[in-house]
Amino acid sequence: MTQVFQFEQDFADSLRCVPMRVRYNLDTCGIKLKLAHWHALPWGDRQLLLDLPCQSEADIAAYRQRVYDLVAAQGGDRPADLPLDPQPAWLNAHQIPDSVQQQGQRVGVCLTTEQWSRLDPLQRFALIKLSQSSHEHQNFLPALREFGVLEIAGSEA
Repeated sequence: MTQVFQFEQDFADSLRCVPMRVRYNLDTCGIKLKLAHWHALPWGDRQLLLDLPCQSEADIAAYRQRVYDLVAAQGGDRPADLPLDPQPAWLNAHQIPDSVQQQGQRVGVCLTTEQWSRLDPLQRFALIKLSQSSHEHQNFLPALREFGVLEIAGSEA
């Protein structure tokens, strides 16, 4: 399955939860998609939202419209718009958000700026989302392992 992290594999086949890649795309195009919206979408539409590009301005506009169209086709109310952050934290490879540092400390890992900069934006996005207080945090440590942060930390110590 494309762009689903290892720590997401327990729901990857059914796509019952919104994968990080889709969440990243939704934040990129400024859409708050409710879980009820996601559950109303047929599996093929969920897979489509996982596979569609969302990088260029044209991609972002097309992705946004596709989400609106897919939700409307299922009879759902229009997803809320989110303000677009012109400088989202996951694109900043030089500053680790406090929530990530704090969650790292809770699990006994002190992330360095060098480690953070080696991660790609989607990996940084995932760690930010997994470290937020509204999240269960159970996948934070598996994500660090998957992204090689723990191996990097072990080799530099």
